[in-house]
Amino acid sequence: MSSRTYIGLDIGTTSIKVIVAEKIRNQINVLGIGNQRSEGVSRGIIVDIDRASGAIRKAINQAEEKSGMSINDVIVGLPANQLKIEPCNGMVAIGEQSREINDNDVKKVAASAMTRNLPPEREIIDTLSDEFIVDGFDGIKDPRGMVGVRLEMRGRIITGPKTLIHNTKKAVSRAGLNVQAVIINSLAQGKTILDDGEQDFGTILLELGGGQSTASVIHDHQLKFSTIDNEGGDFITKDISVVLNTSFESAERIKRDYGKADALDASDETEFPVDVVGQSKPVRISEKYLAEIIQARLDQILDRLYKSLNDISALKLPGGVVITGGVAALPGISALVADKFNTNVRLYFPNQMGLRHPSFATPLSLVTYCANMSETQALVRSALDNNHSNNQQHEEEESINQEPQEFDSPKESRESLSKQGKNKLKKGGDTIKKFFNNFFD
Repeated sequence: MSSRTYIGLDIGTTSIKVIVAEKIRNQINVLGIGNQRSEGVSRGIIVDIDRASGAIRKAINQAEEKSGMSINDVIVGLPANQLKIEPCNGMVAIGEQSREINDNDVKKVAASAMTRNLPPEREIIDTLSDEFIVDGFDGIKDPRGMVGVRLEMRGRIITGPKTLIHNTKKAVSRAGLNVQAVIINSLAQGKTILDDGEQDFGTILLELGGGQSTASVIHDHQLKFSTIDNEGGDFITKDISVVLNTSFESAERIKRDYGKADALDASDETEFPVDVVGQSKPVRISEKYLAEIIQARLDQILDRLYKSLNDISALKLPGGVVITGGVAALPGISALVADKFNTNVRLYFPNQMGLRHPSFATPLSLVTYCANMSETQALVRSALDNNHSNNQQHEEEESINQEPQEFDSPKESRESLSKQGKNKLKKGGDTIKKFFNNFFD
């Protein structure tokens, strides 16, 4: 994380985006981008590792060509599917006599806070420190250099489905890349898209993506809640394709060129041609009819998200709603959301040259979040990385040391066990666990 160059990788349902950026004097400069059609991804989840890794490689190659750099390490974004956020506490003794607290002490107390029994299908994605306590004195953000005999940490751990994490890392690895960090998209966006007041008083961050839509609540500068609706821009395109009897590619172009989110803002008089399957001549369709198709799907998505947010009283937060994601580019989306949620709404567009589209918000947030990460938080994350390495090594040892199955002959048993141990050592942690479908609030 000390490198001045950062590469953000956003593996979306409709596209895979890469941003190469550097931080100079607290300024993020984009050096190159990659943008390729996504493959092997459904509703934000990698379902075909080989196809996904191929698409990732194409996006990386494009970013390398535009930036003139060779890319090895990437910061990978993770969707907010089935996230669970819970408090954590850790405590370590510095020594019998007071001494200065160092980096190693911070790592130890972070590792202590992460010690817990998790269900086999879940894994810790991130650990966030809220405060440190030195000999009873709380509210400390960076305890290093202070003198004490006892160090405590209070924070939060965020866990997610092991299948989701494993598939993402595996696809990146098969693309010939090293995972420098795995960051939850909502966490990175909340820290970079929202201003200080919005993070403090509370704001809903609405990411309207191609495969799914995510609503996250940021309050007291913390990610408090996240919910997913498994529909997004792709479903709007499919609706247009079915209703107008045109190809998916044609429907996507029509949505991009003529689509509006709010039917009240569309005109009955403005028409455009549509290539209909089975007809030699295009059919003319009104802008209002297209907007009605688009709004029908958006109404369903927003109604479901509204219910989840209203159940936790998030709509009462003064920060209102901030919208990003590819669907946010539809004209009239802010008025539609404002009407549905009955609150103030603003759109977020990256202001960097060549990235002025809301679909680039996620990869840009990833590099900005990591570039601005404090040294203390980097130390806490390093303890998380060590914990993952130790767990993987433990799983490999358990796989090798399993009791042999019964066979007809002792020789056959020994040979089979030897082969089984070698194969499991080679595969390591690659076994995909059963996907855990229940959403945790």
